Amino acid sequence: MQIVLEKDVVVGDVVKVLQNGGLVIYPTETLYGAGVDATNEKAVKKLNLFKKRPAGKPYSIAVTDIGMARKFAVINSSAVKMYKTFLPGPVTIISNGRHILAKGVESERGTLGVRIPDYKLIIKIINNFNKPITATSANASYKKRPYNISDILDNLSDKQKSLIDYIIDGGDLPHREPSTVVDTTIDDVSVLRQGNVKLVKGNHVLSVSPESTEDIAKNILQKYETYFGNRAIIFALKGDMGVGKTIFTKGLAKTLGITQTVSSPTFNLLNSYLVNSPVRKLTHIDVWRIRDANELSDINLVKEISDKSVVSIEWADKISEEIRKYHEEAIIIWVKIRFGKKMNNRFISWGVSK
Repeated sequence: MQIVLEKDVVVGDVVKVLQNGGLVIYPTETLYGAGVDATNEKAVKKLNLFKKRPAGKPYSIAVTDIGMARKFAVINSSAVKMYKTFLPGPVTIISNGRHILAKGVESERGTLGVRIPDYKLIIKIINNFNKPITATSANASYKKRPYNISDILDNLSDKQKSLIDYIIDGGDLPHREPSTVVDTTIDDVSVLRQGNVKLVKGNHVLSVSPESTEDIAKNILQKYETYFGNRAIIFALKGDMGVGKTIFTKGLAKTLGITQTVSSPTFNLLNSYLVNSPVRKLTHIDVWRIRDANELSDINLVKEISDKSVVSIEWADKISEEIRKYHEEAIIIWVKIRFGKKMNNRFISWGVSK
């Protein structure tokens, strides 16, 4: 492992590491990234070992401009507008891939996330390498966000450290959110993860009855049917006691064809309902009696995500930081329910977030 201060980096040296299938840790305008040759299958497998990433989890790529992006992704008119407006910058744009990158870079659905970092050194490296590199955060899955080199190395095993070939030390990075992730493969541009660039328009609806709340849950879930069986979908529910979080979950259950009675699992923390569809199950979690995230040992959230379940979490604000750890593996939909002026009225706002 070679650690070089950013001011001392020789671009040609980094390019040689990438050409030889090496793993490079590099700074960006958001977090430290982990880069390998996105066309080299052995290099991508090495990255999987470093990230301890389960099979089937795709990687975004970093390119120099939209011209390079077009070689690897199908850039439709919606994507062109996003590129022109937000790139270079902290936005990842998902398009349909051209299926010419190393196995494991594109998603199982054949889609590809593309970044153009707003970081001159990294653009220079990619330009000289003349190939895309992977653009994934440099932490192992579920570990601390990497804003400096210590954040990375202090949370790695010796085996993981041995996989790193070159580190560009850019010092302490500003504590910004990961990139905003935007899916342009569907009719309406959909924000899958919110970062510092805020793209979600306000989604505010009025529910006038419990049945209306269930219908709203159905409508929101159906917007993400494309991802059933491909990614976990987490509904992070916030709101006062009795506002309708369990009723919202009942709406999710009905949408998935579950006929069992859904009740709040306040005392046993978690109830699971098997589903006969691309979604394996609905998992209903209530963390009301949990004081902090350290008491979550009874809930194997990692398993629910790897099972690509639909997960509904009541009182999600109590464990918000824990939930946000899974932004790469799951679509996280934050839902806030508030009492209205009339007895059965509820204001429901939602958005896909970081």
